[in-house]
Amino acid sequence: MQNTFIICCTFLIVSTLSCRSQNQSNRVNQMVSTKIESPLLKYTNGVRSILEDSKGNIWFGSYNEGLCLLQNGALRYFTTENGLSDNQVRSIYEDKNGTIWFECGIGLSTYDGQNMTVYKERNYNVVDKKGFSDTDLWFKGDETVGNNKLEKSPGVYQFDGQDLFYRTFPIELKPGQENAFSISTPFIRSKNGKVWFGTYSALIAYDGKQFEIFDNAKLGLNGTTESLHIRSLMEDSKGNLWIGNNCGNNTVGGIGVFRYDGKEFIHFTKQHHLRKDLIKTSSLDRVFSICEDKLGNIWFGTVESGVWRYDGHTMKNFTKKDGLDGDMTWIIYNSKAGQLWFGGGSNGIQLFNGETFDRIY
Repeated sequence: MQNTFIICCTFLIVSTLSCRSQNQSNRVNQMVSTKIESPLLKYTNGVRSILEDSKGNIWFGSYNEGLCLLQNGALRYFTTENGLSDNQVRSIYEDKNGTIWFECGIGLSTYDGQNMTVYKERNYNVVDKKGFSDTDLWFKGDETVGNNKLEKSPGVYQFDGQDLFYRTFPIELKPGQENAFSISTPFIRSKNGKVWFGTYSALIAYDGKQFEIFDNAKLGLNGTTESLHIRSLMEDSKGNLWIGNNCGNNTVGGIGVFRYDGKEFIHFTKQHHLRKDLIKTSSLDRVFSICEDKLGNIWFGTVESGVWRYDGHTMKNFTKKDGLDGDMTWIIYNSKAGQLWFGGGSNGIQLFNGETFDRIY
């Protein structure tokens, strides 16, 4: 009887602790599953750039309405009145010292954690500088397109952590090409050690020793009805370089997407029969953003045909009927949590929930 009493007491204690633990677990699960309402961006012309910085802040650059910082659940806006060099924010980067850089339509600005400042220092006297580090940042010229009197010719700014200096591309401009080789995409670092830049008329690679120019001829384009107009670059997990083009010179649309495996350029849009002159529905002609998700799917944001997803075999198109805000997708951003954020329409930032798109910011 004494043993039976001990066993019963033990059972009651274990049961009580188990119930308490289960109740606590349920409360925790309930708290985790509770949806937290995020503040919504007030931009009306679309988000063009995004960065989650090392401190957990989120930055949103607009098409022409300035910059927004999401910090501790609150939104803070910046314009030219608050230290931006221009209200169009094309790209956002963080350097090795934690300074945030904003590549604007005109000029550059930086944020040191307290102050937003127009960055004015430039070095135009570097001629034969070689090499770069994995932490260097690269920026387009100071003008929206073309070059100013100090830059003189097409090139790129390189920031090595201390100095910002101008590097000239080995290009001889012909009449009418004054804006042709202006940088039009954020730079990317590839797994093979190169840095890649997209311009309006060429793809450019730098290996630390020299710049290599991939123009229309190298991609098999005639330069008239088919011409490069690069607006996005992305290297996938397999090492393929994806090149998205917008308008080009084709009167019926753009040339769409190319894929480069390091040896051969494949005209991806043409390969999948998604040229506008070949189909009457949504096309993959005018591509402005490209991103890879955690499953290896490649996503394409277009100017007028919504968003496309490529799973390695088939293409699927998402449009307004799927909850996507508008037809223009400026940027697809892979968050630190592995989510893809879609920006471009007037409804701020949207997230794909597996079937449709929901607004998150």
